[in-house]
Amino acid sequence: MGGEDKGLLDVGGRALIEHVLDRVRPQVGPIMISANRNRELYAGFGYPVLSDPLEGFQGPLAGILAGLQAVQTPLLLVLPCDGPLLSKNLVPRLLGALVDSDAEIAVAHDGARLQPVHVLLRSRLQSSLWSYLSKGDRKIDRWYATHHMILVDFSDEPEQFGNINTPEDRRRIASAGAGA
Repeated sequence: MGGEDKGLLDVGGRALIEHVLDRVRPQVGPIMISANRNRELYAGFGYPVLSDPLEGFQGPLAGILAGLQAVQTPLLLVLPCDGPLLSKNLVPRLLGALVDSDAEIAVAHDGARLQPVHVLLRSRLQSSLWSYLSKGDRKIDRWYATHHMILVDFSDEPEQFGNINTPEDRRRIASAGAGA
């Protein structure tokens, strides 16, 4: 998207992150936004804004670490800002799988591939993630594999993982009913 901040892209007259917030708000308690730029714009959505605790762009695990450091609950849900078609039962299904299997991490799977940034994890994993990142490791799936992880099958709703990476994706998502 030409370096644009995807969470702030206009989709159907509203910022992309607003669509995501609308979908997830009924499914969760406190919400935090992870952002390393445009922090003041994100703060305008009314939620705390977290920055990565590590210098330089370290990838999604650094944002997850920021969430784990700030969360006041036993679980942290992580979602990308560019996927506005979230299912209304995403969180209950992740939570059910996590609890039923006594796992530490529940990751969505769309039937074809892992959706690694659609994840529910236990907040007690903060020190493990800090250690992993401090060794220079960045691969999200490798860190997940060091813990009791459960894949949660969403093959019945794969469209919820559609995201925006191109102008064509933006048009497709808008016509699919982002925010509906």
